[in-house]
Amino acid sequence: MGRYIIRRLLWVILLLLVISAVTFIIFYELPSADPAALRAGKSPSPKLLAQIRHTLGLDEPVYVQYWKYMKGIVLHFDFGYSFQDSQPVRKEILSRLPATISLTFGAVVVWLLIGLPVGIISAIKRRSVADRMSMSTALLAISAPVYWLGLVSLYLFANDIGVVHIFKGAGTYVGLTDKPVQWFGSLLLPWLVLAASFAAFYARLLRANLIETMSEDYIRTARAKGLTERRVIGRHAMRAAITPIVTILGLDIGILLGGAILVETVFTIPGIGRLAYEGIVNSDLPVIQGTVLFGAAFIVLANLAVDILYAFLDPRVRYT
Repeated sequence: MGRYIIRRLLWVILLLLVISAVTFIIFYELPSADPAALRAGKSPSPKLLAQIRHTLGLDEPVYVQYWKYMKGIVLHFDFGYSFQDSQPVRKEILSRLPATISLTFGAVVVWLLIGLPVGIISAIKRRSVADRMSMSTALLAISAPVYWLGLVSLYLFANDIGVVHIFKGAGTYVGLTDKPVQWFGSLLLPWLVLAASFAAFYARLLRANLIETMSEDYIRTARAKGLTERRVIGRHAMRAAITPIVTILGLDIGILLGGAILVETVFTIPGIGRLAYEGIVNSDLPVIQGTVLFGAAFIVLANLAVDILYAFLDPRVRYT
């Protein structure tokens, strides 16, 4: 197990280097706009543009810029400075991280509390009215784009513009340590919106896995031994059916920690996804690069954690 983890960590480092290089080339060699022109304002002179490019280091060869960038990350965990406000990118990302963590893990709790029980009940009561209704609802939730669902939810349920004043609206987010009650209230609607499609997908996936598992020989053997149906499902069937769920869950958490751009934008939550959106709009290349690297790191580390967890969930899995 130890050698496996070391190999995977080395692979993670190599993968992050490749991602950083590809991202650097895409955004620095093929930019959608000139950062110097954006910073210079309207009708800048060529001399002013050249001066700004020199200040930002954009007049150097791309390999020199990349070398300096990676050296700063490796030696000092320094992602450079924003082109727009000259603030350290690391500071901006870390200041936005608590909001993204709050949004992600709150949504994870919601979709697991909804998706897993629905999937289990649908698998046990296959082809029943409850099964058909839950799976039809799940299909609708999966089909609804998250930004559309967020806007509709605000229109219907926000306490400032909604038809029914139930939840706090957009732009009301505060930190957990500042006002815990307002923090919970400001994130309740975003949690539900973000969790809707995930809960539906997990319910359908668990239902399919559980139905397949319940037809296995060892399940029939467990029943023949006289075990109760609850014990057969909870201890034997669920352990095998939940393994693919763990894989998807780890990757989903990694992706959302990298930034739930649409939800954070719709609800004006100051998270990493919102920061990435602002960086793209302003062609703020260091911010884009930093958020991409953070997102990639979350995904590959979550994948590593899932692989290690596999050995505990499934005794047939062994690592050498």
